Amino acid sequence: MKDPLSSAGGGQDMRSFPEFYAKYNRASGLGTRLGKRFVVNGPLTYDDATVKRDIATLKAAAAKANATGAFLPVVAPASALPGAQNDHYADEKSLLFALADCLHQEYKAIVDAGLFVQVDDAFLPYMHERMVPPMSEAQYRDWAQLRVDALNHALRGIPQERSRYHICWGSWNGPHAFDVPLKDIADLLLQVNVGAYSVEQANPRHEHEWTVWQSVKLPAGRKLIPGVISHATNIVEHPELVAQRLVRLAKIVGRENVLGGTDCGFAQSPFAQRVHPSIMWAKLRSLSEGARLATVELWGKRSAA
Repeated sequence: MKDPLSSAGGGQDMRSFPEFYAKYNRASGLGTRLGKRFVVNGPLTYDDATVKRDIATLKAAAAKANATGAFLPVVAPASALPGAQNDHYADEKSLLFALADCLHQEYKAIVDAGLFVQVDDAFLPYMHERMVPPMSEAQYRDWAQLRVDALNHALRGIPQERSRYHICWGSWNGPHAFDVPLKDIADLLLQVNVGAYSVEQANPRHEHEWTVWQSVKLPAGRKLIPGVISHATNIVEHPELVAQRLVRLAKIVGRENVLGGTDCGFAQSPFAQRVHPSIMWAKLRSLSEGARLATVELWGKRSAA
């Protein structure tokens, strides 16, 4: 049996829709990028030059826009080296916690600079459809739990109120017919020691999952950031739809515990845009307008945005 972790690509979606993915992978380059495997053959170390540059760039842009706050996305241990071949560390846990020690330096640099840190973790949910089958549900849970533990190790000392955790399901704009349901991984999500959770809830595969929060209790002091605009379509969501998505969730978890967000990024790289930049801005305007409508409905007043 082929090791399902030997690459980051493949999975049930690709096996079930081969004609689509044959064209999509050629156009997007996704298959080539995900088909490669990282090999760790020495100790992991961290170079902070890039994050210092990104912090300076973001702070300059935020100041120019008179923004009251800004977040810088970073990667979680599960998504930093997915399916890596370990040729150096004693075991998988040692590798992941060494990686977490490196990532901790990046997370700390961001919050020390006065920014929010957003930890992006597409691979934690996505790898379920890669692993199950042939592996069992229990094996996936063990795999995921170790990575959640490593992430919390990386987050040690990071203030919850300055941190947020984002998950998606790989987030390319394909079928996603075999995505693991949110209800099956919500407990893993809520173990992560952050102040807010950003989750896909605008695209047709996951929009219905706002009802999960009727039975899953959001911990006290934590917030939800549901995706209310999607990267998966070039259609610009109507502000009233954005408001509806925010209001229905706010009525479950509390109006003070909901922030509007995007399902995921609009591009997987500078050369793999899912949505045209002009449409990206139109969607963000719709998000802002919809949030104002929701604020009026929930609070009876206009937002400051």
